[in-house]
Amino acid sequence: MPNSKIHSYIPELKRLYRSRRITRREFLRYASLLGVSFISTPILHAFGMKAQSTGMEDNRISASGSQNLTVATNVASVSHPAAINSVAQSNWLRQVAEYLTYTDGNGQTHPYLLQSWQVSQNLLTWTLNLRQGIQFNNGDDFTADDVVFSMQQWLDESVGSSMRYLMDYLSPTNIQKINTYTVQLHLDRAEIAVPEHLFHYPALILNHRTFEGDFISAPHGTGPYSLQEFVATDHVTLVSRNNYWQDGQTETQVTSFDQVTFDHIEDVADWITAIKVGTVDLLDPSGSTDLSVYQDLYDDSNLQIIEIPTANVYVLRMRADQAPWTDNRVRTALKLCQDRSRILNASYEGQGQLGHDCHVAPVHPEYCTKAVPDYNPTQAASLLADAGYPSGLNVELAVGGWPEVVDYALTLKADAAAGGFDITLNTMTTNEYWSQWTEWNLGITPWSARPLGTMALNLAYEQDDQGDPVVWNESRWVDNEFSNLLQQANGTLDIEQRRTLFCQLEQIQMDRGSIGIAFWRNVWVICRKGLQIPGGHPSGYLLLNGNPTPNDNYKMFLPLVMSNNQ
Repeated sequence: MPNSKIHSYIPELKRLYRSRRITRREFLRYASLLGVSFISTPILHAFGMKAQSTGMEDNRISASGSQNLTVATNVASVSHPAAINSVAQSNWLRQVAEYLTYTDGNGQTHPYLLQSWQVSQNLLTWTLNLRQGIQFNNGDDFTADDVVFSMQQWLDESVGSSMRYLMDYLSPTNIQKINTYTVQLHLDRAEIAVPEHLFHYPALILNHRTFEGDFISAPHGTGPYSLQEFVATDHVTLVSRNNYWQDGQTETQVTSFDQVTFDHIEDVADWITAIKVGTVDLLDPSGSTDLSVYQDLYDDSNLQIIEIPTANVYVLRMRADQAPWTDNRVRTALKLCQDRSRILNASYEGQGQLGHDCHVAPVHPEYCTKAVPDYNPTQAASLLADAGYPSGLNVELAVGGWPEVVDYALTLKADAAAGGFDITLNTMTTNEYWSQWTEWNLGITPWSARPLGTMALNLAYEQDDQGDPVVWNESRWVDNEFSNLLQQANGTLDIEQRRTLFCQLEQIQMDRGSIGIAFWRNVWVICRKGLQIPGGHPSGYLLLNGNPTPNDNYKMFLPLVMSNNQ
């Protein structure tokens, strides 16, 4: 492997791994982001590693004699894919349209519609090399024009995509078409996580020739299925398409089903009934996280359940720009009223890991271990008194219709009374909560997992160039020291330095942030026996491709892309 093809930091990764200062998983993850797209057995041996499976290939989809698949989900209205705000919306869209990259269940990111990528030594220039010979389901060729168009849509302020804030390091004018199958990104600041950002659920690639703002009217994607029918709050019907680009590349049949139907089922009890009686085959992984689903189905002999530890979380968020939460003493007092073990046991039967009031989970590679704060209502009452509330404080907590959130809120209400908080619950449906989710003075918001710790921090706790909270910053908390450290972390290659920065980031959010995180949730993939699906994805993504990574050689390992850029 010529040294000229290796990013300059790869030897340092090798040294850190051999000295046992980083894990094998950390080595592979960072090597992949730096452009190593296929790590062969000889290369692994050269690095002192053994070949190891990702675990994904053992759970590839199999129709098991059935030609149709029915999924219980929530079929919300969709127009612009880049503007979707739930994984459930993406779980049917991703069968029709696809992503440039793919981050697997172990956190490694691979080329997908990309053949490879290269990154400059300073992380400011990313060269994306597209796969050739791919067609959209209407017969149009997939080219660099589609990538440039899609990215410009993500970054268009009028579209309202979360991608615009996730990729705030990229300006629309700095997306350059080099030739028919090459695109180059010129970043405003260094960022290591570009490949993972390209698999964020709204980052679907659109057909630039036909897309005019409404995907339903022109549902042209490169995926294995075509849209046959879409009826919001009722169903989506997909049919297997001809000439899918992965068909015939491997022994595994990619489009195992002739038809896939996503049935809109709102009530959790109806989800349980539907899979028990067999009217659906699979529960949407992004929505089957309701604890009652697991409780009712875990011992059903007709079903199989895959358990997944994740960075999914219920965030207790306070509007730092509205009283009383403008005062950090009041915010800290409420956080001290969390009896985290009690909340986890009462609301989620212990199925998770305790949190420490920062939006970085133990599954994130940058995670810095911190002690879990104790429940301390005495200190909470003292802080409230110092803040001018010696007799306590009445607050209203917005609570959506998720049963676990309701139990969380009820437990917090009871435990916070000793700390001086009189909490009134403002209960509502989940749809009502989401309709104003960034506006509640105090609320509990479900957040989906992201593979890197930087991703949620950039989305939910950052400020724009004018110093205002970004769109998804629901708590309106901004902190200049935090933002500066986060920008450093985004562009820091050295894993130990990156984790050192995260120790500071986590401590700042713990000490003066606007959120409480009691625990991180496990999730489950639940389907009927005999139906094999790709191993559960920690982000709740539903992957119906028979071979989720389109490089047969990759079966064993990782994505690989070598860099010649300086």
